[in-house]
Amino acid sequence: MAHTDHRTTRSVLRREIAGTIGLLTDEHDFRAMRRYRSFVFDDHTDYLQQVEALLRTRSAQGGHTTVALFDPAEYAEFCADHGLDPDAASTRTRYTAELAITGPALPYDGRPLAELVPELVDEAVRQATWEYASTLLTRLGPCASCGEDIGRAAFTRAADLLARILATAPPGNRHLVCSVRGTPETLLAVLHADKDDTRTAQLDEAEALEFTTVLALGLATRSPGGLVMRTSAPGTPDRVYGWRLRGDALEPLTAGEVFDAYCTDIESGDLISPEPGVDYGTPPDLGEEGPTPGHRH
Repeated sequence: MAHTDHRTTRSVLRREIAGTIGLLTDEHDFRAMRRYRSFVFDDHTDYLQQVEALLRTRSAQGGHTTVALFDPAEYAEFCADHGLDPDAASTRTRYTAELAITGPALPYDGRPLAELVPELVDEAVRQATWEYASTLLTRLGPCASCGEDIGRAAFTRAADLLARILATAPPGNRHLVCSVRGTPETLLAVLHADKDDTRTAQLDEAEALEFTTVLALGLATRSPGGLVMRTSAPGTPDRVYGWRLRGDALEPLTAGEVFDAYCTDIESGDLISPEPGVDYGTPPDLGEEGPTPGHRH
């Protein structure tokens, strides 16, 4: 019988196990974890360097690692809900394993943490925005007059509008931004959609879900807001156009309104120079004829 080298076998298995690292991205969160004796790090910069070294080592050995955002406050709630000791490495491991499924996380792809962290934070903001907007939509409940679920009807309406916007946009790279004010917070959602000459749009499903949910909340609550589209294609100027939210519909912005929006500093209100090679125009007709989905009376 052939002899089995168990050390070699274990090494092979380690390469086939997908791991997750819960990352403390800022100094504030790092200090919050230092109250636990089992958390052995005492310097955030050194901690980040050691995490990055571990990620590179695992990557060089062929291992796959997911980097998740570790939130000390949510960790404390997790421990309280499950009756676990927060000052135990095994508890942090269990929480981190769940983060890979439920929390903001990205696969480590060899980039420096300085590049990965901002994207991870953006992912966290995007997920929080979607969860917040979804909660508000759900709380709207049924219409007092007809009993229809207002949030669900608004989501259907928003999905139809987004489909029309993408269908009427020219080929190229599309960048959409939707803002909804007074809900009570201003919510922002971004969607990237590439469309080739076959007219097939390539979308990130998570981005599309968040975008549709935020737009639906604006429509359902009839909140002030807007939607701006920027399209880019080789050999042609970038096109920028948009709509304002008006009731449960989108009202086209004029070329002048789009120009003013892009050429005004949001914080100071001062005018800024327009970008060269950008065409500020009016949006195409969305082709809304006849009855459209959504809650109406």
